[in-house]
Amino acid sequence: MTWTEPATWYANLASFYAAAAAFITDPDGNVLLVKPTYRDHWAFPGGYVDEGEYPHDACAREIYEELGLSVVVGNLLVVDWAPPAGQRPRAIISFTFDCGSVANLDGVNLPRQELEDVAFFSHRQADQRLPGNVATRVHAAMSARDRRTPVYLADGSVVPLPSVGGAEHEARPRSQTA
Repeated sequence: MTWTEPATWYANLASFYAAAAAFITDPDGNVLLVKPTYRDHWAFPGGYVDEGEYPHDACAREIYEELGLSVVVGNLLVVDWAPPAGQRPRAIISFTFDCGSVANLDGVNLPRQELEDVAFFSHRQADQRLPGNVATRVHAAMSARDRRTPVYLADGSVVPLPSVGGAEHEARPRSQTA
């Protein structure tokens, strides 16, 4: 292997987009979704991560911009990696954070040029309103919230990760060279 200038090495790495979304429920466990004006389907509230911005900060910013709500961004619930698709030329990694529960939609202020509606839906209703590769995040987020451990998805599908204690992942000593 030959040494490569850092600028060249970094320029040749794969690049991707990042998005951050909020998983918010009401006291009955219904899921908060928004209806963008520019899409045929509903979505989790959130958006793209800006350059130099942490995903959890992007989540809080987007919720404030979209709903006028200041939320506490909690645990990471879901990470979903999706390859390039349609007009999106790069892969996207989506982070879904636990933003708790709100009792009602009082005080929500929608930017009407971006969002036409906001509502709580049962898990089944949310699944029906979200695109198939995003709908799986509802169950994944609920599971992650209950288990207090994030779920990893690949293009909306659960990726079964081997257990850490499995023989295939036993720690092996590195060979040492003098």
